[in-house]
Amino acid sequence: MDRAKITSWGALTTVLLITLGSLFIALSFGAAETSLTDVLMSVLSAGEGSVNSRIIFELRLPRTLLAFMAGAGLAIAGLILQTITRNPLADPYLFGISSGASFGVVLLMAVVGINAGVMLSVAALLGSFLAMALLILIAGRQYNAQVESMLLAGVALSFLFSAFTSLLLYWSDPQAVAGILFWTLGSFARAQWTTLWLPCVVIIVCIGFMLSFKRQLNAMLLGDESAISLGVRVHRFRILMLVLSSLITAVLVALCGGIGFVGLMVPHIVRFFISQGSTTGLLITSIVGGTFMVWVDVLSRTLLKNQELPVGVITAAIGSLFFLSLLFFRKTKA
Repeated sequence: MDRAKITSWGALTTVLLITLGSLFIALSFGAAETSLTDVLMSVLSAGEGSVNSRIIFELRLPRTLLAFMAGAGLAIAGLILQTITRNPLADPYLFGISSGASFGVVLLMAVVGINAGVMLSVAALLGSFLAMALLILIAGRQYNAQVESMLLAGVALSFLFSAFTSLLLYWSDPQAVAGILFWTLGSFARAQWTTLWLPCVVIIVCIGFMLSFKRQLNAMLLGDESAISLGVRVHRFRILMLVLSSLITAVLVALCGGIGFVGLMVPHIVRFFISQGSTTGLLITSIVGGTFMVWVDVLSRTLLKNQELPVGVITAAIGSLFFLSLLFFRKTKA
């Protein structure tokens, strides 16, 4: 095994240890004061015993795991979009996929009145697929212009679906608007053990697909013409990757609401330290995204006393600064 591989696997091991520590420490934060010893005993006893043990195992643990899966999934979705478009500013939120999924869920909640269950995931999936179909239709099949058109069309679609979502909220029952609005800004408060299996399965399957298509993804970074010369069916492969990104985003939006900029920031942060074209690079991107979101959730629960900030507000504040910094450094290099 060469030095590069040893370094990559060493980095993966380090990130895993940091992640396990973060998941454990995050369980101690909340309205009720909890020591790390209590956290350990609660996890080992599966919530049996005191009230604190039940709070940790039944409320905080599923919430923390959902936050981790949301961060991991959004980071992978962002990496997919940045790879197939060769644009470092690509993100499910900026591409309109997240807004389309949110529109589908809000439409179901506001019109039909369903606010839980698998139907939310179905509605989010249909909304994200609608956004993706419009994106592909607008971008067209011209290889040279497709990448630029996709980003511009994605931003326009994001505003369009956000406008439709706001219109639905305006027409909704005032008593239901508060809950729907808080959900659209992102929250892990709805986390339950019974719903964690779906994002877990989807994210694992999509990561498996990315690892199996690692050669094609690396070829896409060379440009459409180079990828075609290497035997990649660019248009089909780009649609397949868009479907994977939409699937991840839809499932997470149905459970957590709209959370932006995670898919933009995390791949860039990881890219500073390790190549994302390798197996370990892909895994590290997902793990770092999950760890980042765990600590964002901790901030949302602890910044204000006896109040919870929407997760999307925090990620938007951090992501906006990151986005502007990225634009500034790109302009400086140019």
